[in-house]
Amino acid sequence: MAVPIDKKHRLPVQDANEQDYTAAVETAKAIKPDAGLRSLDHYKIKLPSWRYAARQTLIPLIRWETPYVAKLQNALRSPVLDSYFSITANLGTHTFFMIFLPILFWCGYTDLGRGLVHVLASGVFFSGIMKDLLCLPRPLSPPLSRISMSPSVSLEYGFPSTHSTNAVSVVVYAVILLRSASLDFNSTLKTTLEIASYLYASSIILGRLYCGMHGFLDVLIGGILGALLSVLQCLYGGDFDNFMFRGSAMAPLLLISIILVLVRIHPEPADDCPCFDDSIAFAGVMIGVEAGNWHYARTGYASNIPVPATVPFDLVVMGWPKTIARILIGVVVILGWREVMKPALLRYLPPLFRVVESFGLTLPRRFFIQASMYTKVPKNLKTDSVLPPISEIPSLITSLRHPRKHRSVSVGPQSAADAYEALAFHDRQRRESNSSAARKRQMAKGQLSGDNTDGAYCTIKAVSSNVLSDPRIPALPNCTTSQTNLPNGVTLPDVFLDDTNTPGTLTNCVSSPERRSSEDRREFEKERREIFSQVEQPRVRYDVEVITKLIVYTGIGWLAVEGNPLLFEYINLGLGT
Repeated sequence: MAVPIDKKHRLPVQDANEQDYTAAVETAKAIKPDAGLRSLDHYKIKLPSWRYAARQTLIPLIRWETPYVAKLQNALRSPVLDSYFSITANLGTHTFFMIFLPILFWCGYTDLGRGLVHVLASGVFFSGIMKDLLCLPRPLSPPLSRISMSPSVSLEYGFPSTHSTNAVSVVVYAVILLRSASLDFNSTLKTTLEIASYLYASSIILGRLYCGMHGFLDVLIGGILGALLSVLQCLYGGDFDNFMFRGSAMAPLLLISIILVLVRIHPEPADDCPCFDDSIAFAGVMIGVEAGNWHYARTGYASNIPVPATVPFDLVVMGWPKTIARILIGVVVILGWREVMKPALLRYLPPLFRVVESFGLTLPRRFFIQASMYTKVPKNLKTDSVLPPISEIPSLITSLRHPRKHRSVSVGPQSAADAYEALAFHDRQRRESNSSAARKRQMAKGQLSGDNTDGAYCTIKAVSSNVLSDPRIPALPNCTTSQTNLPNGVTLPDVFLDDTNTPGTLTNCVSSPERRSSEDRREFEKERREIFSQVEQPRVRYDVEVITKLIVYTGIGWLAVEGNPLLFEYINLGLGT
């Protein structure tokens, strides 16, 4: 049967029959223009001028440091370190913190849990904003190899490193608390915990470099962002808690409104990057934690020591069996909530979205299709990289037990950003080779003045018009010559005047594909197709996924701070009022 295709967005309108939908997806891929046919000026076209200017300022640093990161990786590579850094990378992931943080609340460390939620949620959210704002790629592969146990990580932009932001924010916050006078730990324990914190952060940061996932600039800015957020939490966290707990319901409502506004203005990436998904997840966690803490503090079960909404806990009174039981039950409840709510929302939200869309209200995200363009969301859709479904937990545990079998070492582009960067790198190599050959020929004829061996600006001197008008002559690097400063009667062809961007960028003085010879264009298009064929095509993404994730993770935050603590009391795993 014929499968409908939305011609405006080049995406399939999903039929109730999943076979038809699969055929629709394949048809859409066939008629959708290949990503490799896009211009080298992809980011100049997709991004606003101020974002593109910021990207062009930073990307030379990314490219400059890549060979040094590759040297570091090659000098340290070994099977043991491959396994070690691929495993420890999991200690800086969203999944690790999503499982670890609720346990702090259930064991009475609400003040510590709230502080870590604030710095981690803010770190993931704002690093995601920076990634989508600047659209900077990860260091080029090759020369780097990408070592990872989570293929989805490579689909994100590289700057800044969220792993580094998370690790540094946790360590800075922990060290400040350890050095505070209010903490009643002996000096030996404090020193041991502080050293362990430094080793943790160093392992995560060095691991991102070793695994080829980030460059020095990525981890540096990521670390600075994490440290800044932790310092702000330590300086103003107490005032924020007073505002939240002593105020009326308007306090959490105001915070929720601010978070939703930040979600709404989250910048659109130039490529299909999952950074927005992670930001949504932690925005939901923040909403659930703040609303849940505010309400739980007003129940008869919460303690006000050391902060309001503290879950009562005493290991001596409860014992290890009850403690372990409440942790296991709490984790199961959270995973069960996700397993039930996610498919239910993906099933029942699309009709509601169509009604809302009929009033002209839509979710204007570039890579999400609207509900009117499909009838249902496919089952078993992998929409979540933050918290894995229950069915994937056994394989996750197995991968940690046998890291050599489950880690992947990839060489080559893995995302659209990687592909565009590889294409730009190959184009730069080709142009440098052509320009070098042309320069030697022209120097031999006395047509160039100046050394220019280091890529500095070149000047044109007494060049015959028949040479300059030959379209086969390649563009000179960093050329700033214009028609106005040429000798009388000499006309410079467009190939020399193609770009007015900052000197040193890959597009400076580059002839566009339209201005190249037909043979060069064919070679260029072939190379584009080959590079983009290595990149896995992104899946179709649905507008309901955003609200679904926001609701699911808001529920997870609420369960961590109020839902499960109340459940513990009802099933005799609490301390009572």
